[in-house]
Amino acid sequence: MATILPDLNQKENIYSETTRFFKQAKLGVFLHRSNIHKVKGVSALSIIRFVFSLVLHGMSFSRALKSDRIPKDFRKDVVYDLLKNPTYNWRKLLILVSTYLIEKFIRPLTSERRDCVLIFDDSAFYRNRSKCVELLARAKDHAHHVYFKGFRMLTLGWSDGATFLPLAFSHLSSPKAKNRFQEMDSSIDKRTVGYKRRKEAIQKTTETMFNLLNAVDPEKLGAKAVLFDSWFAFPSTIAKIVRNYSLDVVCMLKDLPRVSYHYEGQSYRLSQLYKMVRKKRGRAKILASIVVGLGHNDEYGQEIQARIVFVRDRNRSKKWLALLTTNMNHTDEDVVRIYGKRWDIECFFKVTKSYLKLGKEFQCQSYDSMFAHTTIVFLRYLMLSLRAREEEDPRTLGQLFYMYCEEIDDIQFAEALLTIIEALGQTLAESFLLTDEKIQDFLDCFINKLPSFLQKPLLKSEAA
Repeated sequence: MATILPDLNQKENIYSETTRFFKQAKLGVFLHRSNIHKVKGVSALSIIRFVFSLVLHGMSFSRALKSDRIPKDFRKDVVYDLLKNPTYNWRKLLILVSTYLIEKFIRPLTSERRDCVLIFDDSAFYRNRSKCVELLARAKDHAHHVYFKGFRMLTLGWSDGATFLPLAFSHLSSPKAKNRFQEMDSSIDKRTVGYKRRKEAIQKTTETMFNLLNAVDPEKLGAKAVLFDSWFAFPSTIAKIVRNYSLDVVCMLKDLPRVSYHYEGQSYRLSQLYKMVRKKRGRAKILASIVVGLGHNDEYGQEIQARIVFVRDRNRSKKWLALLTTNMNHTDEDVVRIYGKRWDIECFFKVTKSYLKLGKEFQCQSYDSMFAHTTIVFLRYLMLSLRAREEEDPRTLGQLFYMYCEEIDDIQFAEALLTIIEALGQTLAESFLLTDEKIQDFLDCFINKLPSFLQKPLLKSEAA
């Protein structure tokens, strides 16, 4: 009987994209480096692969446990004990895997002239039906302008414009205690990474941004700029990135009454700057640009300069949008082109929520469990994104996802069919005393007589 939980210590007979990804990404090596291991019982790698494959099998966790494709000694506590362990460094695991894949497989396929960027954005992580989830808070979904119970999932990703890979994330609660429905578990050891994750969750968003940025190596990733939208675009935040990380910033700006920029010795709001600049005539998409100071100095004591580019809002022809870059060598067209890569993270959120069961597969109450499961969901996305890049596949990630689900069904069918054929061969040997050569000739003839849709999974399994 095919199993969702294969023995990873033995050579598998059936080819699988998930098996290939686990070997290609060196999951076993990076699990050890992230202190994710077990002393006895089912290995951590096997458990993670079990959770990783659930969505491809089209099964929920509870349904998988009731199926006959799980070993009898495998219980739900085996999975939950792994996910909720506060000593396991899941963030380090995701960073190690993503960085390795970028260095080994993505950057060799990327031209040096292409701008690689880091992207920050947050997304709503809904838990509206929950009551006792650790650090559960009241948050606002800025996309739909509604309040919800859950977390804001702040994510840092890498993109070269063709491929997006998640690097790190944090489930943000609320810095204000009155907005939190539950506090952190007081029994968590303060020396563990689990406790640090919880403390980070109740920090301000900008502070967590820099924690995530500190966890990665932009130079190793070949990143030249950081992209984010107007929710993070404050002069102090922009200046800190430029000053401490030697990265350019390209972001969207919002006209706020308390945010001003220096121009010709005076401070102006964004809307005031727009009125002052000379606009291009006609229906130009790029209306104007202006060089301003951010009011903060760099490491040499000079005020940090930036260029603001005003572009026409294509959804509202009489409105405008403002983009900022700290790289004075960027042309106006470069600013628009580079900022366009930020859309990759929006597509990432859509795929993880719609196809990969982010926030839906496990309804855990432990903060560590949520963090661990989100990491596994992001690993699923890494597999899809890597395959799409390697094969230059014109299909969307959603189409690739369904293709892998079909592959899992083919593997299960091929295993069952191979079992029948092996039993047929043993029967011929025992009942008719045929030689191995005659039995093989008979089985080859039998397989050749099968329809093509039955031969295909068998031939694939023999080639693996």
